[in-house]
Amino acid sequence: MNNKAAVYNFADIIAKFNTGEEEFDIKAFGSGHINDTFILRSKDKNGGDFLLQKINHFVFKDIDGLMNNMVYVTNHLKQKIAKTGNPEKEVLTLIKCNNGKYYCQDEQGSYWRMTNFLHDTKSYDLVTNAKQAQQGGMAFGRFQNLLCDLHPDLLVSTIPDFLNIEKRLNDFKKAIKSNGVQRLASVLEEVEFLLNRAGSMNEILQLGTAGVLPLRITHNDTKFNNILLDQDDEIQCVIDLDTVMPGYVAYDFGDAIRSIINTAPEDEKNLDAIQLNIPLFEAFVKGYLSQTFSFLTEAELKSLMMGVLLLPYMQAVRFLTDYLEGDVYYKTQFAQHNLQRTRAQIQLLKMLELNKEKLNDIIQNEWLNLKNSPKADLKMVVG
Repeated sequence: MNNKAAVYNFADIIAKFNTGEEEFDIKAFGSGHINDTFILRSKDKNGGDFLLQKINHFVFKDIDGLMNNMVYVTNHLKQKIAKTGNPEKEVLTLIKCNNGKYYCQDEQGSYWRMTNFLHDTKSYDLVTNAKQAQQGGMAFGRFQNLLCDLHPDLLVSTIPDFLNIEKRLNDFKKAIKSNGVQRLASVLEEVEFLLNRAGSMNEILQLGTAGVLPLRITHNDTKFNNILLDQDDEIQCVIDLDTVMPGYVAYDFGDAIRSIINTAPEDEKNLDAIQLNIPLFEAFVKGYLSQTFSFLTEAELKSLMMGVLLLPYMQAVRFLTDYLEGDVYYKTQFAQHNLQRTRAQIQLLKMLELNKEKLNDIIQNEWLNLKNSPKADLKMVVG
């Protein structure tokens, strides 16, 4: 057991869950920045393995609401997938506590949950080929499809205003006005660039408020490493369900594209290295629309390109806000890290704006191909 794990009384915590009487080897697991995760490997060869997570209640303040969301979503997914697939492999299974809930508190007041561990799966931090990109599109598209008949009112917002651009811009403007750490003078060009686009970036939110875009249940953190693939690089399970809450489909689409299409890291210093990998974009679009074609409205289809522009813009706003406030939210590795991240996201947005028509044509043409083909590849959708 490593030093991080040693600070917890695992015997007491595990005893609160219905895992049986078996003993476990415990190790830290994964690279998440929010929750602490540990893998429990049973010492009994016939026993089960589990993932134990300490929920960050400073980020997720409504633990009961968060866990109720996960119960609603996983139960619904299992019911739908059971018709044609294997829900025990394709959906996370929450382990109930002895108190009847799906979470517990330890003696220090920290909150814990447990799920089954899915063997023979893998995840990637970076997309390296078209097959992976297409599988990513299918995974998140299928996830939205399977939940499109679950009413958004059943779920709470686990992080209120998480993707609300109006709120992010208000925070940005406050940081500009206060200039608390005297950094404003060095970023006037970046500030001007972002403020000049503020009006157009409200479009998804305005269309949603007007009822043109339906509110749906979305994942809201569509990084590629939130997909588990099997040994053949085929999709198996969407994970990290903490931010699953009401939202608009363009948010998930845009957030996924933000990382998939970028040829460089999120904090790339050499801006010339930031280019668009359009073949990966095409592959993701093909996979995504194959799973969402049956329920997306025309308005939602048009909003997808808005999401592609909004998400890097919003991330740039958040990075620069944090830089102006003295780097109080994001972990940084050096003094100018948030500014470097801001400039990288602005450069990505510039590239996306230059190629906006081309990218939108790819979306529209794939939609038309599906519309005109009775043999559209919808085999992954169930229910």
